[in-house]
Amino acid sequence: MVYRFRVILDADEDVFRDIEMLQESTLEDLHNTIVQSFGFDGTEMASFYISDEEWNQGEEIHQFDMSGHDTSIKLMNETTLDSVVSESQTKLIYVYDFLKMWTFFVELAQIAEIEEGRDYPNLMFVHGQIPENAPDKEFKGEDEGFLNGDYNDDFDSDDLDNLSFDENWS
Repeated sequence: MVYRFRVILDADEDVFRDIEMLQESTLEDLHNTIVQSFGFDGTEMASFYISDEEWNQGEEIHQFDMSGHDTSIKLMNETTLDSVVSESQTKLIYVYDFLKMWTFFVELAQIAEIEEGRDYPNLMFVHGQIPENAPDKEFKGEDEGFLNGDYNDDFDSDDLDNLSFDENWS
């Protein structure tokens, strides 16, 4: 089967690509196709995130295993499309370049039959040009009280000499 995706840049202007991938392709294959179709050089790190219907970010699927030996980590090159998307689970978030935070909404639009004579992956449609710079992101936590100074500040930064680091240092 062929999975048809719409990959939308999270930006004010409409910028998206429609891509066809074979269902047994990996998320690494989809990553490479997205990178090429949007004109990135592919030298930056990226991740996919499973998403719910409201585009909330869920489980991360990493490009590389940087944990050491954590066997619970999912990797793009080991994760097939059909293991993470289906007719009931259609949405992924893709982040490219964690310094610039290019963020894309990836949605499975259709599952279709393979067309004879067509090469996959297939870039079906291109709309809009990617901006020179990644769109700004607004990061919000669930509890913004602490960040806005809404906390009890009993710490006196001028009285550092009275702190007993030796007692708690391990």
